[in-house]
Amino acid sequence: MEFVMPVFAGFVVLFGLFRRVPVFDIFLKGAKEGIMLLYNIAPTIMGLVFAVDLLRSSGAVNVICDFVSPAADFLGFPKEIVPMVLLRPVSGSGSTALLTSLYQDCGPDSFAGQVASVLAGSSETTFYAVAMYFGSIKVKKIRHTLVAALLADFTAAVMSIITVRFL
Repeated sequence: MEFVMPVFAGFVVLFGLFRRVPVFDIFLKGAKEGIMLLYNIAPTIMGLVFAVDLLRSSGAVNVICDFVSPAADFLGFPKEIVPMVLLRPVSGSGSTALLTSLYQDCGPDSFAGQVASVLAGSSETTFYAVAMYFGSIKVKKIRHTLVAALLADFTAAVMSIITVRFL
């Protein structure tokens, strides 16, 4: 398996040479574009990471979970997955840490563990994706995209519960 990337890189270089493409010049051009892209999106990503850390360290996530828990109980959400449902659109690593903690507390084969597993596999880190993609092309008006993406995240949470109950 260690040979896949070197073989692929060699194939790309040989194909470029065969087609008489200035491979090294194209590589440098792509590297410059990558650095400029990083330069353009780094402030957005840093702001998002700061906001997530601020929410977690301030205890705001726990307050929001306590506020949302009655509605979650009414809708049939397992109370153990409420923090993950709220944090998943914001932070992939934070929701993965919650998933691991949920596995330790409830077990991966429990109803909450199964729902959380399906949710982790069927939802997206919405705010990160929007910040990354829209920030890279400098789009500022994200209102409709964000609403649609958050509705998709909510749908993923509901469908995770329905899927686990059904199967």
